Amino acid sequence: ILAMLPLCLINPGEIILTTSPGYPVAATYTQYLQGGIYNLPLCKENNFYPAFSEIPSEILYKAKLLYLNYPNNPTGQVGTVEFYKEVIEFAFKNNIFVMMDAAYAALTFDGYQPLSFLSVDGAMEVGIEVHSLSKAFNMTGWRLGFVVGNPKIIKAYGTVKDNTDSGQFRAIQKAGIYALQHPELTQSNLERYSRRFDLLVPALREVGFAALKPKGSFYCYVPAPRGTRSGIIFNSAEEVSEFLIKEALISTMPWDDAGSYLRLSVTFEADDYEEEKRIVAEVKKGYYR
Repeated sequence: ILAMLPLCLINPGEIILTTSPGYPVAATYTQYLQGGIYNLPLCKENNFYPAFSEIPSEILYKAKLLYLNYPNNPTGQVGTVEFYKEVIEFAFKNNIFVMMDAAYAALTFDGYQPLSFLSVDGAMEVGIEVHSLSKAFNMTGWRLGFVVGNPKIIKAYGTVKDNTDSGQFRAIQKAGIYALQHPELTQSNLERYSRRFDLLVPALREVGFAALKPKGSFYCYVPAPRGTRSGIIFNSAEEVSEFLIKEALISTMPWDDAGSYLRLSVTFEADDYEEEKRIVAEVKKGYYR
């Protein structure tokens, strides 16, 4: 879906506004269409929301599409009514369509209720919301999802989709139907991820990371350390990530786009709570260097 939507909206020379760090597919396809990319940094100082007021006027003149993702990968931030109102006002003012990637919408913790962008007044007029079964139901790679929102954009997407592929294997579609009819499957995932965050975050803090439990997604986004206790100095998150995989067999995703950060995931394989504790203890030991 994210790859096809630029085909509905982008003409050569037009620009997509996309968050950095962020999922790159829509921006990549905009480039394929001879469009441009303008990155909106997600900084801690702005609570990991884009600063629309800092976009140059010459960029806004060419901007056609705004890609957002909340709950956010990788920061774990979630959308609020206030933020979505700001997005809608910005879109109306600049005649820009909004693509809200809601792949992690079902994965929120500690009482936070997911908020649909389309539930806010005016959103339906300026944008669409993309949903996926990959995250909530562990169906990554099965390529099942749906898009809702502005009727004109949906119609254009339908035309592109009809001329691009012919749908998924029917058994996969039936599995998706079953998943949507059994939301308790997602609840089980939520409980597992929340439990793992409650183990991982304190462990990270004990070894010096400024870690916080995210409001949504299954990622923990932490500032990258500048060095080790043994005296090794790091110049980037990428260097930290390379060190961890080589020296401690810990896999992380580095981001140096808006500050230096590491993304950790709680989707590791473990049969039960005892094994989860053992794995987190091993991770803690690996970081203590």
